[in-house]
Amino acid sequence: MKNLLIILFTGLLATGAVGQSNPAQDPLTTIEFESTTLDYGKIEKGSDGIRSFTFKNTGNHPLIIYKIYSSCNCDILSKPEKPVAPGEIAEIKIKYATHKIGPIVKTITVYANIDKNPIPLRLKGEVIPKNN
Repeated sequence: MKNLLIILFTGLLATGAVGQSNPAQDPLTTIEFESTTLDYGKIEKGSDGIRSFTFKNTGNHPLIIYKIYSSCNCDILSKPEKPVAPGEIAEIKIKYATHKIGPIVKTITVYANIDKNPIPLRLKGEVIPKNN
């Protein structure tokens, strides 16, 4: 019975790994962001904090975004889930939480199948009190 459970468990692990990308085996490509700094300027408290980082796959292989980490009060709303073809333009959409007054100095870190990882994307600006 123990051997049967071990075989089933091993089979499940192998099945789960089939569709996953392996960063060590994916060919490297290049990426070019329209801008690596997103400047909110002065934005009122409670305003819509949705913005995008636009980029282009400038290499010869599909671009795969593995992970995106956020060090801020923001959510990653969307990122390319499928590989981005050479020459294709895509975006990473974020939402900064504008409920707190003060400066915006944050970083989002992107990992992809490129030579120089990670890519730091910066957010800057200031959340100011709402004018009533």
